[in-house]
Amino acid sequence: MISEQLDFTGRVAIVTGGGTGIGFATALQLARLGATVVIASRTADELERAAASIAEQSGGKCLAVPTDVKNEDSCINLVQKTVEKFGRVDVLINNAGGTRMGPLEHIPTRGWDSIYDLNVKSAYICTREAGKHMIAQKSGAIVSISSNAGITGVKGGAHYSSAKAALQMFTTVTAAEWGRFGIRANCVAAGMIASPRAAAAWEAAGLDAANMGSAIPLKRAGTPDEIANMIVFFASDAASYITGQTVAVNGGPSLGGIPLD
Repeated sequence: MISEQLDFTGRVAIVTGGGTGIGFATALQLARLGATVVIASRTADELERAAASIAEQSGGKCLAVPTDVKNEDSCINLVQKTVEKFGRVDVLINNAGGTRMGPLEHIPTRGWDSIYDLNVKSAYICTREAGKHMIAQKSGAIVSISSNAGITGVKGGAHYSSAKAALQMFTTVTAAEWGRFGIRANCVAAGMIASPRAAAAWEAAGLDAANMGSAIPLKRAGTPDEIANMIVFFASDAASYITGQTVAVNGGPSLGGIPLD
């Protein structure tokens, strides 16, 4: 039964970037489905509030571990703290990411490296460290959060687009190498998502979300929960024969051609 395949009781899940947006929505869904959840982000106060909210809404356990995912020691500590507290790691959600847009000719080397550290290197380190425990227990599910930019590219985001494309290929190779250990690795490429932070940034920039969404076949931005739905599916036993895949959750393809309206 599908309800049994979505049962995470007894499993321990790490969610990076778990204090807000997609990460928070994912952690909450996992907790409601029975998982013990560990959330990570840099802002300790915000993270503690998120953990308390998840525990209250789900009735489960949620541990906040302040983590700078661009720092290798911090990522190692996140996994160590999880195993020390709960004894295992069953699910890793590499959700932390982001960018600052800019023309290619103006992207400094430091800025390029920073985006790669945040979107690719962090996922590599967390995967490597959590993978040690998953390999030992011969099971695990890893889901990394990419972007539509990693599939189609986006002007003004050469660093971000290529980093997300790299994350997708990293997922493919992880799945190929670790399938023999019972570990699955998949990727969700998110489209335009109206998280609270994104919505605030659009407003500050004077952008009209409704107008931006007009080019999307479903005519709107997505929600964090709609991305979380796919993440949770990939992490669950319902996706037990799916690995090495990147699935776009983006409201549909935006195509050229003749006008239809």
